[in-house]
Amino acid sequence: MFRHLRTLQQVSRRTLFNSAPRQLENKVPTKQKLFQEDNGIPVHLKGGAKDALLYRATMALTVFGCGFVVYSLVDAALPKKK
Repeated sequence: MFRHLRTLQQVSRRTLFNSAPRQLENKVPTKQKLFQEDNGIPVHLKGGAKDALLYRATMALTVFGCGFVVYSLVDAALPKKK
């Protein structure tokens, strides 16, 4: 039993520490060009469709939340009829 755990420990150590590092493309310069160009689009929407979708979802939740707060305050302020 202990021998199997020892073997597993050695194999996992070998794969974690001796694996070749992957070469990743540096995307920072292209993102800098995208976000720094002056094209009239607000910076929070320059990321594309995903940013626009997140922005609209956030605005919808904000409007819904404000409406719910106003409804709750009015409900709590007005007396209940019997």
